[in-house]
Amino acid sequence: MSLVKYEIFSKAAEVNSFTKTAEELGLTQSAVSHAITSLEKEFNFPLFIRNNSAIKLTQNGKDLLVTIREILYYNDMLKQEVNAINGLNKGTVKVGVFSSISTNWIPYIIKEMEEKYPDIEIQLIEGNYAEIEKWLLESEVDCGFVNNKTTSLHSFDIVKLKTEPLLCVVSEQSPLHSNKHLSVEDIENAPFIMPTYQCFDDIQLFFKENNIQPNIRFENMNENSIFSMVENNLGISILPEMIIPKGLDTIKVIPLELEQTRTIGLAIRRPVSPAVKKFAEISENWVKTWGLN
Repeated sequence: MSLVKYEIFSKAAEVNSFTKTAEELGLTQSAVSHAITSLEKEFNFPLFIRNNSAIKLTQNGKDLLVTIREILYYNDMLKQEVNAINGLNKGTVKVGVFSSISTNWIPYIIKEMEEKYPDIEIQLIEGNYAEIEKWLLESEVDCGFVNNKTTSLHSFDIVKLKTEPLLCVVSEQSPLHSNKHLSVEDIENAPFIMPTYQCFDDIQLFFKENNIQPNIRFENMNENSIFSMVENNLGISILPEMIIPKGLDTIKVIPLELEQTRTIGLAIRRPVSPAVKKFAEISENWVKTWGLN
């Protein structure tokens, strides 16, 4: 068993390129190719489909990926536990994050981690709820921020961090801008701009639970584009409070008559490594102190 080869295989499966794998691991491309070829000879079947510069996992490669990442995780956890016994806090924590967490929480959490545990490296991978759950299930990340209401990760430890409301955003030019609350009828009668990436599941759940049939005019993955469309009175939208920038003079934020929330949690792989435990503790304490405002 070669842990170095396993690390090369895991990284190649992540980036789908031998060239990029070599760059990220500080190896030559020939060393990467040799390691993969050696594993394929050892296992007696191909791990990747090669197509010019692109590579793709074979089904056998996919079947082995989670197990190999588990081996690498336990090896890293062993190193961390030995360091902890020797009074050292060292290790790597791979964290799945979505954009509003990256913007509002992560810079402050990492700063505190670096101050208290400078030898623990934090690696971030950004995606939406579904992508983060997939990375957790495939052992690509050690922990990840998730939506407690929609998550299917029931076998993971999930630390509840914050519950926040979904709010409606409308243009100052909209006839709805003076409303204190927005009703189901208000939402159904106005052109709606549907977020399709980060908070799609939150809004879909709200519509489903309340039997709302929105008049979807646009679907948009980019939050800044959504705000621009709302600002120009092309429609209304619904977003979690954390996503909505403060001090937008041309956009009015209005509560929903039927209150809806999302709950953000930190899902953690078991068993929990010492470095991940430190990251979870720092995250939870920071949110309790600062992130609830």
